[in-house]
Amino acid sequence: MSESVYNRIAMLRAERGVSRRQLSEALGIHYQTVGYLERGEYSPSLYLALRIAQYFEVPVEVVFSTDPFPRLGSNERSA
Repeated sequence: MSESVYNRIAMLRAERGVSRRQLSEALGIHYQTVGYLERGEYSPSLYLALRIAQYFEVPVEVVFSTDPFPRLGSNERSA
């Protein structure tokens, strides 16, 4: 069983015009950490995951999942 955590941080950043540096400064983390998170090279603590969701004003499930998110434009819908 894989312990991967998938995320939509890059999509949310792009959608809202937020740079990695802007997000990192708002969260009080290093800007490279945002890149590690986006690439799945680092899984956030629960506290950081909740803060990221709060920053984007969405439920944490919109940002993070244990299952891969469907590709945009696909016919798959998340439950």
